[in-house]
Parts: sequence; structure tokens; C-alpha cells
Amino acid sequence: MSAPEGFRLAAVVVTHNRLDKLRLTVARLLAEPLDHLVVVDNASTDGTADWLRAQDDPRLLPVLSGENTGGAGGFETGLRAAMERFDPDWVLLTDDDGRPEPGALAAFRMADLSGWDGVAAAVRFPDGRICDMNRPVLNPFWHPRVFLRTALGGGRTAFHLAEADFAAPGPVAVDGASFVGLFLSRAAVARAGYPDGRLFIYGDDGLYTLGLTRAGGRIGFFPGVRFEHDCLTFGADSGGGGGRFTPLWKVYYYHRNLLFMYRLAAGWLFWPSLAVVLPKWLAKARHHPGARRAFLRLMRAAIRDGLAGRSHRPHAEVRALAGEA
Repeated sequence: MSAPEGFRLAAVVVTHNRLDKLRLTVARLLAEPLDHLVVVDNASTDGTADWLRAQDDPRLLPVLSGENTGGAGGFETGLRAAMERFDPDWVLLTDDDGRPEPGALAAFRMADLSGWDGVAAAVRFPDGRICDMNRPVLNPFWHPRVFLRTALGGGRTAFHLAEADFAAPGPVAVDGASFVGLFLSRAAVARAGYPDGRLFIYGDDGLYTLGLTRAGGRIGFFPGVRFEHDCLTFGADSGGGGGRFTPLWKVYYYHRNLLFMYRLAAGWLFWPSLAVVLPKWLAKARHHPGARRAFLRLMRAAIRDGLAGRSHRPHAEVRALAGEA
């Protein structure tokens, strides 16, 4: 079943100082059956704005930000621009290093989208391995069997899609997905609104997609729509791979936004869950010798703001907590 006549597909890409990656992603997207491409440049200093201005494809709309609003701010800005300027039937959200494999957007257009509000692509590294950070999820607090697997020590694998799901013949219903290869229908945006740009980085995609599901939207994982994420594995700069955050200010956003997500996902189990995770978070200070005081300042601010639901702390203030000028 192909898309109806007049079906309009737009894409939103957010970038900051990764022109080498962006060039490849824009080329890949414009080689696909795409009607509009919005690229939000988050105040890059590597020539990105000049490069975007020099492009002559009429489908490309550069949106140049005067400040770096993070991935969250960029996706909110880009999605608003796409909906207001083009009113597409569906919008694709992806990073500057997340691009469709050849034929992916054609496969999306040919898919049966009836009954779905969002579509999550199958995201792999360039070498073909499944990209773990972009595996769609089932919220364990909404699915008793998934909750039991997680509680019994299953870890991330208990609530993320398994390798077998990537080989499934058709869509798999999920609760949450990342902003790499995520397609949103016009109805989804009407139902869930726009991402919260104040989150800056981390968790904006999980919060948005879980919110869409909780609002009654249906998100499907489509294994036949394949994307490539040309990135390093989820590691040292985000709390994995040794637990060290670089730069240090990321401590604040990572943990504050996780609290927002836990509250949304866990419901009444939020407070018992908090008693489990907070000691583990505070113990991460040991991974930051020489910066433990700054780490704890950031963590305290993250916990206070996360519990209070505050997402408006200026980025300059967060950097000051980290001891940066």
C-alpha cells in the first residue's frame, strides 16, 4: 500500500558544529523522496551556516539559531517550522549523524501507515550492528511482564526491543523511541504537541514519545525502514562506559531529565523507584576525581529541579555550577 497522491513528507535535522556529518546526512535525505527538509543550525562556529546558505535545493529550509539551544531546543524549533511552513502529512526527526539507508524513505512511503501515529526506524551503526541507544522501548511500568523481567535483573534488554524484533516481518508496537529516524504524523503532533525545548539535551525524545503513547497515540517500530547512525557508542560523555561525563555540565541535564522521565513512566511507583536510583547516581562522583564537588553541585541541582518539575534553568548557570566560565 503506497502513500496517497499528494502525500507530503518533511524532515527535521538539528546540528551543532558537525558539518562533516551534516553534509552526508543532507545529501542522503535529498536523494530520497522527500518534499521538505528543515535544518536547524544551533549556532555552529564551523561554517555550517554559510554552507547551508550556499545550497540551492528548493526543498531545503535552513533555520539559523542565534544561540545553542541543544538538541531539544532544535527539535522544537524545527518541528514548529516544518508544521507551520509546510503542513506535511508526516515529519521525520533525525540527528545530523543519523541518516536513512538508501531506499528507507521510499520504504516508509510504501508502508501501511493506517492506525499508526508514529513510526520508529530500525537504526544501526554503519557496520550493521544494531545501535543500542536507538532501540525503541516498552515502558515496564505499563506492561507487567516487562516490569517483572526488568525487576528480576534484566536491565536495559528487558524493556528494549530484542534483535529478533529487528528481523520481524511487520511493525511492532512500542511505547517510546529516539529522535533518530522517528516519523510523526500530523495527528501525532496535534495530540502530543511539540518537544520541550527547555530540556536542552537528553531525554527529550523519550519524554515526547512516552507522552504521545500516554495520550493515546500508537507508535510502531518498522524493521523495513532502516537508518544509519554514524556515531560513537553510548559512552563516556553520557554516563556509560565508565560513568564519566565530559563536559561535566552534562551531569545536570542527564539526571534532571531522567527524573522527568521516571515520573512520567512510573506513576505512583516513582518514589519507590527513586529510593533505588538516587544512591547509584550519587555514587558516580567517584568517577570524577578532582571534580567531585562540582559533580555533586550539579547533581543536587538536577535532583531539586527534577523533583520540582523545573526545566527553565539557563545553560550559562548550569555551566557555572560545573565550574566553567
